[in-house]
Amino acid sequence: MRADAVPSDAVMPTLAGVCARCPSTTVSVSGAVPWCPSCEWNLDLYEPDRRRPEFGWRWIDRRTHRLATRLTRGQFTRLLAGGPDRSGGGFARVATVAASVVLLAFVAFLAAFGVWLVVHDFPTLTIPFGLAAIGLAFMLRPRFGRLDPSAVVLDRDRAPALFRLVDEVAAAVDAPAPAVLAVNDGFSAYATSIGIRRRRALCLGLPLWATLPPQERVALLGHELGHFVNGDVRRGLLTQPAFTMLGEAADLVRPVSSSMVENNGPATLLAEVLQRMLSRLLFGAHVVLLWLGQRDAQRAEYLADQLSARAGGSAAAASLQDALVVFDSVEMVVRRDMRAGHGPAQWRRSADEARLSASERLAALRQLSVRDEPSLFASHPPSGLRARMIRERPAHSPAVTLTEGRAEEVDRELAKHYERVARDVSWGG
Repeated sequence: MRADAVPSDAVMPTLAGVCARCPSTTVSVSGAVPWCPSCEWNLDLYEPDRRRPEFGWRWIDRRTHRLATRLTRGQFTRLLAGGPDRSGGGFARVATVAASVVLLAFVAFLAAFGVWLVVHDFPTLTIPFGLAAIGLAFMLRPRFGRLDPSAVVLDRDRAPALFRLVDEVAAAVDAPAPAVLAVNDGFSAYATSIGIRRRRALCLGLPLWATLPPQERVALLGHELGHFVNGDVRRGLLTQPAFTMLGEAADLVRPVSSSMVENNGPATLLAEVLQRMLSRLLFGAHVVLLWLGQRDAQRAEYLADQLSARAGGSAAAASLQDALVVFDSVEMVVRRDMRAGHGPAQWRRSADEARLSASERLAALRQLSVRDEPSLFASHPPSGLRARMIRERPAHSPAVTLTEGRAEEVDRELAKHYERVARDVSWGG
């Protein structure tokens, strides 16, 4: 095992003292303030140096972190007892659909009013205002999603083994097979709907895919395909505008800095104050809708994890979540192998070594994710809680088994794509 397989912080958690609540010894890892691994005393601590500021005021960030942690733990406890369901977001769905309908109606009115200003009693002095209204409506129009530009769409005839595997997993989780299957150079995977026809698409990041053992690949597919049936409030055609349009409107009306404007007279300053107030009002409404939607998004992620366990087995699904806990270590060694010109077989070996090297601190890292990852803006629950949910819910045997031989057949189909991805990542640093 190479010594540089993991970052330079301690391989094992550091024993730090005695818990203030129980007789256990506290632990620390990655330079975090110690906490108790038994009763989790001090685990909810806010550490500003370990987090990216969300609002920019530490006292606000501390309180929102406390609120997010309480909501995250409460949701985990409820779902652990009753299990995630596909019912959708309840109040969150009603609120976001209502907001989206209002926003879409406003954009439609803005466009129609702009056209009327242009054509009414043509030509007229209202034409510039009409064109401005039409332009604003165009900028606020709903987006229907698309694949990222780096994605390469696969053909069923040239990757039959991969398509066959995807079809099997889709059937196992009662999800529709994707109409589009693509690969890219990301260390992730995602499922989405694209275009006004809402075609279902699945995109696999090959650097992640190549590093996973066969059964974890099945679990990954089960999770991503599960997004087609998990009732995620963010993915509905009538809910997406609520999560994007108010934020875009806030950016559009945000004033240009006074120092950049030549005429800083009273009218200019008053306009800037009004624009700033409107921008913050729109942004505040945007934040509220995000909070509602992201809470339901976390419920949907837990459900996708349960479908992942159904497809690949609970052991593989939980192991996949543990891979996310040590993701930084895995990504580092894979990027190094790419720059050195190694192929996917070496990426897998290096990733296995990195995960093995991190195994002794894995339990502490799972718990630390409960401190580091909660956020009112987070679309995913802490990775440690996701692994715990899978392990503590009733266990599933794998519905789909992927042998090493079948996995190698899939890799042969993807060989030229692996080469392209390795070249792109190494050139990009």
